[in-house]
Formats: sequence, C-alpha cells, structure tokens
Amino acid sequence: MKRIVVFALALLALGATALAQGRIEHFTMKSHVLGVEKPYSVYLPEGYDNSTERYPVLYLLHGAKGSHESWCREGRHALPDLADVEIAAARAKRMIIVMPDASGKGEKRAGKDMGYFNVAGWPYETYFFDEFIPYIDKKFRTIAEKRGRAVAGLSMGGGGAFVYAQRHPDLFIAAYSTSGLLDHRYRPAVPEYYDAGWLMSVAQTSPVEYLRNATAEQVEKLRTVRWMLDCGDDDGLINTNFDFVTEMHRAKVPVEFRVRDGVHDWKFWLESLPLILRFSFPEE
Repeated sequence: MKRIVVFALALLALGATALAQGRIEHFTMKSHVLGVEKPYSVYLPEGYDNSTERYPVLYLLHGAKGSHESWCREGRHALPDLADVEIAAARAKRMIIVMPDASGKGEKRAGKDMGYFNVAGWPYETYFFDEFIPYIDKKFRTIAEKRGRAVAGLSMGGGGAFVYAQRHPDLFIAAYSTSGLLDHRYRPAVPEYYDAGWLMSVAQTSPVEYLRNATAEQVEKLRTVRWMLDCGDDDGLINTNFDFVTEMHRAKVPVEFRVRDGVHDWKFWLESLPLILRFSFPEE
C-alpha cells in the first residue's frame, strides 16, 4: 500500500509539473520599413495569462541558415523545456523570450535579406529598433526599459547581439554571445549560396573593430551592459572570440568568457541556453 501511495503522489507531482509550463506562440507583424510580414516566435512563462505582472524580455537571435523557430525546434530539449526548468528552479526570472526572424531567401535561407544589419534595399536593423521592439513592448506586458531587456544569440546571432548592445547600450542590460561571429577575420570559407550583402555587413559591423575604434564616451556606455560569451574549443570562430575578449580587457570593460569542449553545433548552443537565461535575468 505504501508503494501505491508513493507512486500516486509521484504521478500528482508530475501532473503539477506538467501544468507549470510556459508556451511558445508564433506570430507575424507587418513591417512598413521592410514592406513584408515578418514572422517571430515568443516564449510566454507559466502564469502570464493569469497575472497583470510585467516581465523582462530576452531577444534571442538565431544563426545563419536558421529562422525564428530554430531555438524552439532544434535538439532534443529545446528552448521551452530548458526555460521551464531554469525558471522552476529559481535560477532565472520568469521572462518573455522573443525570437525574431532574420532568415534569407534561397538555398538554406542563406541568400538575399539574411542577417541583422542594414544592407541595400533591406534595412533590417532599422526595422528591429524602430518597429519590432516598440511593437513587442505594446503587444506584451514587458518591462519596457533597459533593466528589463537583454539580447543574446548564436553564431551570426551572437555577432548581432553584441553589435546591437554596442550600438544601443541604453536599451539592454545584458548581452550574451554563444559561438559568435564577432569579426570577419579567421572566418571559415563559406558556400556560394551565402548572400554577398550579408558577408559585407559582417565585415562592416565587427564588434571587435568597434572596440578598437571606440571613443571614451562609447566605452563608458559599454560598461553599463553586462557582457558574456562562450565558444567551443574546436569551433572555427574561437579566435574571433579571443580577439573580442582581448579588446574588452584593453578597454577595461568587464566581460565573462567561457571556453568549453565543443564545436559549432546545436549540442553546444543548447548547453549554453541555461547560461544565457541565468545571465540575462538571474533570480535574486
């Protein structure tokens, strides 16, 4: 009988745990800047619908050849499961996680219009700051100020996250890059289906070059953001990450850096995701 009771209690606990889950929703918004409907995905924490609480927002950027759904669907335990665990364990605050779409046209979504920066005929960065963030703050119960906004991403998205935080330090409290494409140097050879405009935008927006040329005023503003990056020891982009950390140290801007066993793949990035959540909005 005792075993039966224990088993029944375990089932009840599992049922309660199953109910205490956030959810993923997929939306589109009309962009007047881009002239298209842009998709995006959102993680809403457990309890969002039954409260009037406002939540911090993590903008989580995907990599090249990815989409707004990548963080939700790649790997065995993707974003919703990992976020639920971190929040339930009080290692991260309840937060809204917004996943914008910066995929391109053509083969593997790596062609024209891919990326987080403005290129000829496709002002994506203008869209992100002038339309997308204000739209999210209006549609969802966000903490619409610096203390309630973080940005993170993988690979191309890691570079995008750091560029965004460098250019708009007044908007973000934290920035995290995992396996980030942080400079055009050392970049491995890329297939021909990658868009030439995107490749140029990466070279023109290097976070490493930004640090090398930053004014004293710009450096001081960077110190108002918490910075963290990680990279696999066998990742082809690791040298760009070392360069970024070197320049941050030279400028005396605090930064956390982790090198772990790994390569440029989803196993590494999903292992980074709990760290991203804890770093962005740690439970106090």
